[in-house]
Amino acid sequence: MRTCVSGAVLAVIWATNVSGGTVNQKIRPQERPQTQTGQGEIVLAAAEITSSVRPVLRPVREVQQVTASSSNARFEAWVGAFKRRALEKGISSSTLDAALRGVTYDPKVVKRDRNQSEFTKTIWDYLDSAASDARIRNGKAALAKHRATLEEIEAKYGVEKEIVAAIWGLESAYGTFRGSDSTIRSLATLAFDARRSAFFEEQLIAALRILDAGDVSASNMQGSWAGAMGHTQFMPTSYLDHAVDFTGDGKRDIWSGDPTDALASTAAYLAGFGWTSGQPWGVEVRVPEGFDYSNAKRELTKKPSDWARLGVVGMDGRPVADHGLASILLPAGGQGAAFMIFDNFEVLERYNTADAYVIGVGHLADRIGGAGPIRAKWPRGDRALSFAERKELQQRLTQAGFDTQKIDGRIGPLTINAVRAYQLAEGLLPDGYASLRLLERLR
Repeated sequence: MRTCVSGAVLAVIWATNVSGGTVNQKIRPQERPQTQTGQGEIVLAAAEITSSVRPVLRPVREVQQVTASSSNARFEAWVGAFKRRALEKGISSSTLDAALRGVTYDPKVVKRDRNQSEFTKTIWDYLDSAASDARIRNGKAALAKHRATLEEIEAKYGVEKEIVAAIWGLESAYGTFRGSDSTIRSLATLAFDARRSAFFEEQLIAALRILDAGDVSASNMQGSWAGAMGHTQFMPTSYLDHAVDFTGDGKRDIWSGDPTDALASTAAYLAGFGWTSGQPWGVEVRVPEGFDYSNAKRELTKKPSDWARLGVVGMDGRPVADHGLASILLPAGGQGAAFMIFDNFEVLERYNTADAYVIGVGHLADRIGGAGPIRAKWPRGDRALSFAERKELQQRLTQAGFDTQKIDGRIGPLTINAVRAYQLAEGLLPDGYASLRLLERLR
């Protein structure tokens, strides 16, 4: 379940909406082939405006969208060939017949997967939705309603109930929007499509294994257009590896109205990747005047007490407790909030690599648990760079002698390093922040 974000800018496909005080959409970057995008932004693919905000890897443009009328015959032929491959992988013929009988090509799924619209959000706009008053209020209510279950899950897996509740809140608005697309139809369409056929065929095989095991029927196996399922939006391969039967009824049921198995599966997933009980995901900190911003990078870790000797302290002015090694994250460069992040930040990245998503989960969990808002001011006068502007920034940096290695419109570690090198050469604050101001200076 991984995808990428990086700090200050999001390209957002699934818009979040708060209407009448009720969060009616989910916010979550979706698991797809990943590329780390580093500090500044989330690059997203297809839009599902009615259900979520999921930063995903932006699709390439070289494959043309196929219409239903031109593809149905080829799709049916593909299904026949796929059945033979699935049988060879051990899927039962009865499951194949039941799941794929009458399955049709869904052009809406491919259209979403091809979406190139430049919906952009800054990280502060994203967090305004991820930790909105309504989402916090609904999260507290969900926690109160399911407290006994969440405490049992926490006791077994060591993952704090607020973290599990926050993921649930961002994934499906606490179960309100779990998705209604047929998982089999969506995955079959995407596996037939040439762009990422191997990835989605693997997911389709995994989905059929789930049906073979009897955890759910094909008609009830529903989720997002791209195959993510249930209360906390597991992809089929993640389900096979990490889903648990916490209720003890013999099924790992993440789809029904009862969220127990889904919430426990989420905790099991995080525990499986090394969640440390009692360790924060991150802590908002103050950096001192004269701070060497080149030290704000993920690969440089220190104990909080050592960071305190450099003047990096909590917002209360006191050293952060020594929860473990930590690095400093500046999602909006030197002009916004700073966070001291711990190993649990990286564990949450296993759910999704987007920095904004991880901060969103962590901050929402903190707010559900009674903590206050982020205290630092964001540079709300900034706007997100468009995809074309991000490419232009890379081109101009490279032409100026600060090679970004790639001109792909993704602000990842290579581009951040190039930005920082340019800033150092120009006597600017070396925070690696790819801003419109920096682009205008390069122009």
